[in-house]
Amino acid sequence: MPTETKTNHIGRKIARIRELRGMKQETLAEELGISQQSVSTLEKSETIEDKKLEEVAKALGVTKEGIENFSEEAVFNYFNNFYENSAPQGNSFNQGPYPTFNPLEKVVELYERLVQAEKDKVAYLEKLLDKK
Repeated sequence: MPTETKTNHIGRKIARIRELRGMKQETLAEELGISQQSVSTLEKSETIEDKKLEEVAKALGVTKEGIENFSEEAVFNYFNNFYENSAPQGNSFNQGPYPTFNPLEKVVELYERLVQAEKDKVAYLEKLLDKK
């Protein structure tokens, strides 16, 4: 039975951390002062020199060791444990993955405000036309 060893592909780890942080390649490229194509090449690299890795880590808001030791399993275990151990009453930090408001109500509220703004514009324009 062959034993498989996972490679420590730094570029893939950088890409995944960037994605988890909601950052685009273009944004990371700007932070590093390089092109988006260079970031793409960087993310395809299995190894990266320490100085460059430090720069990337700083741009991503993590440590160099955080990138080197990153694993998907650890991330999911952390968040699962965080949610399971959160206080039942919750607070502003650990409300869980669900919003405390109804998103549909917010959309309707925004729509009503937009409609009212349009009505106000029409009334104002009619008022201007009546003055002439």
